[in-house]
Amino acid sequence: MPRTSLTSRNFNSRWKALRRPYQHVAPKPWRRWLTDRGSLTQHLIRASHGHFRVEVVQQGFAKPSLSEARALSISPRQRTLIREVQLIGDGTPWVFARTVIPVTTLTGRQRQLHHIGNRSLGTILFRDPTMRRGPLQISCLKDQLGQQMWARRSVFWLQNKPLLVAEVFLPPLQQVEYSP
Repeated sequence: MPRTSLTSRNFNSRWKALRRPYQHVAPKPWRRWLTDRGSLTQHLIRASHGHFRVEVVQQGFAKPSLSEARALSISPRQRTLIREVQLIGDGTPWVFARTVIPVTTLTGRQRQLHHIGNRSLGTILFRDPTMRRGPLQISCLKDQLGQQMWARRSVFWLQNKPLLVAEVFLPPLQQVEYSP
């Protein structure tokens, strides 16, 4: 399975709050993917007619980027669990996702976040009655090959404990019909 050429430096880029009118910010094919506040996992499962899976690229403890630390309101020196995955539909990587979880979040019921393996984080987040989602931010990231990819991120709170989820929409997703 091809790996994306994104690195942690890509996520230290400039993120903009998603406000209307956003049509001047993001190209039309990406707008619905970028602005939907529902479960991306559910959209991808529908779009792939159930041929969907999560592949862990890497997971481990590390320091967040400065941008990620600011978004989480934590020190950039604080240890976090960083999980990077590919969301694959119909055998094709459609989304690269990076989750940054402060170690202080990994307590109580949220301890399970350390051990979700190839399960979708979205299925856990959107089933948790304590979940709150912060405002969406968007960015146009460039990978190591100079290819531009649109991304969004937001802070989620589970029992008032934060985690940051960034989702990068890979070029093959542009061919997939968005269905709400």
